[in-house]
Amino acid sequence: MAVKWVLHWHPNAGSTVNTQIMNEISQCVENLNGVKEGRWKSVLTFYKPITRDQAMAAEYPRDYLGFSIPEQPNKYYFIIRGQRIVLEADLSIQTIMDKLQSYKSRVSLNFEGIQYQLGDFQVRVGKVAPSHSETMRGIVMEVEYLPISSIEKSRQILQDFVDIWKDTLSKRLLPGHFIHIEPNFGEYGLGDQYTAEHTAVQYATVMAQLIATVQTTQAVRN
Repeated sequence: MAVKWVLHWHPNAGSTVNTQIMNEISQCVENLNGVKEGRWKSVLTFYKPITRDQAMAAEYPRDYLGFSIPEQPNKYYFIIRGQRIVLEADLSIQTIMDKLQSYKSRVSLNFEGIQYQLGDFQVRVGKVAPSHSETMRGIVMEVEYLPISSIEKSRQILQDFVDIWKDTLSKRLLPGHFIHIEPNFGEYGLGDQYTAEHTAVQYATVMAQLIATVQTTQAVRN
């Protein structure tokens, strides 16, 4: 599987994300000769335990996430950040969970937008929004280098691409910038060869950053 970096938009103090910023970012990709390939969508779900005994609730993982990605339509991924666990399961696991009534969905976030091809790179730009709302909570960008599946071997190539991208985007004077935070994949038992589990861990990390950004923005407003 090709190596992918997942970046998230960090707004400047006092500013928020909106459709105009998203459109400007997409326009920037097209100005780099990005060819539209269609739409994409990933879904991240927060789960909470179903328990009649509140004293038992503390024994269940709090940071329990489920994740689906378009590259693996028949698979589902679970991430428990606190224990540094990532698991791959068949998509049917969601039906099993519903029947067992052990966990239920608390909230789901959609990551969706346009996919582009730029030579050996595939780029996705998407908004982050709750499943039952159009309210934008963030912007993400995936950069995938298609020829290589080794994280170490692709690192400099991806870094060079992202540097060029950031320089191009900076000329538009938008109120924010993209950030890439690489998780410690080794903590999750993941190696140098990139897998869908690596993507799931990156999205869990991005989600934590987006929540922190929203909380900081609200604190500034208050």
